[in-house]
Amino acid sequence: MTRLAGTGSRSWVRPTRLLIVVLAGLLVGIGAFAVVSALTQPRRTTPVYDPPVLAGQQLWGYCAGGFYARQGETIVLTSTGHCTTEGTVAYDPDGVTVRGVFGPAARDTSCPHPGHRCASSDINYLVVAKDRVPWGHLNTVDMATGGYRGIPPGTSPLGCSDIAIGDPVEIDGRNINRMGTVLDKGEYLHAEDGDYFPCMIAADIPVEAGDSGGAVLVRGIPAGVTSRSFGGKLGFTPLAEGLTQLGLELCTAPDCGLTPPAGQP
Repeated sequence: MTRLAGTGSRSWVRPTRLLIVVLAGLLVGIGAFAVVSALTQPRRTTPVYDPPVLAGQQLWGYCAGGFYARQGETIVLTSTGHCTTEGTVAYDPDGVTVRGVFGPAARDTSCPHPGHRCASSDINYLVVAKDRVPWGHLNTVDMATGGYRGIPPGTSPLGCSDIAIGDPVEIDGRNINRMGTVLDKGEYLHAEDGDYFPCMIAADIPVEAGDSGGAVLVRGIPAGVTSRSFGGKLGFTPLAEGLTQLGLELCTAPDCGLTPPAGQP
């Protein structure tokens, strides 16, 4: 398997071979992200539910939301492990309404690379506040101008081995829908950020700070977590392995197999 390691001075040499000579994998959830003028971006034509579907949307700060999942009877929303820390409270834009509290990031109990943090995927989750759960839409991803994407019953999230070079990829973050193609995949080991992931997938989709944690669809199937920027292009880690490590089950039904509280639709 190719090892994705940063040289700090070069960008990719050819579009279908990522590796040995890529820019350092930069975190895409740190720093202020650019505010894009509404005048220069397409407008969404789909409704916003109340409470809104945050899967695929900006979640908190520089973190985007990925996919709704359940941990037992609790509804959570995936994001990225490098974006914030466990116990952080996420608020609505009003700064008052609580969206939820972030849980732990995926971590291996041991790591074969001294000085590094090892994990199956760059993933964590938000424990969604009870009054912010969008019952009836938990198998939905809001891709902004790309519209809503429904996850059919029984859909299995993709793992590293399910994703191939040339597969079509779609992401949303900062309310900007983008599409591209898988370029390469391999191990990720980089001394500067201290992380090791056994699988990082690269695609030719531009990313910026603020995209971290956003939903990644491959062939239209939930597939990953936006994690890194390789020369301004998308790097993501696989969803299936991350969900398993965190003990989460992807929501593939409108109420994720649970009974909504009384008074909910």
